[in-house]
Amino acid sequence: MTLLPLLIGPLGRVLLVALLVPALLVALIATVPALAVLPFLTDGTDRAVRLLRAHNAYLRTLLTTSLPT
Repeated sequence: MTLLPLLIGPLGRVLLVALLVPALLVALIATVPALAVLPFLTDGTDRAVRLLRAHNAYLRTLLTTSLPT
């Protein structure tokens, strides 16, 4: 029965990616119009940079916490 723990690790990572990728794509698709319009507004460039930094931090957290230990 040592095969079951070996399969749960990779299967769990696959399921995690399968669940998170659609949510991440929706968030990025919602961000594209904001990034296209914000630079033309007052202080829009700063807001666009903050938005990109937030997405970057979100992705970095997801990737570092999903690595096998």
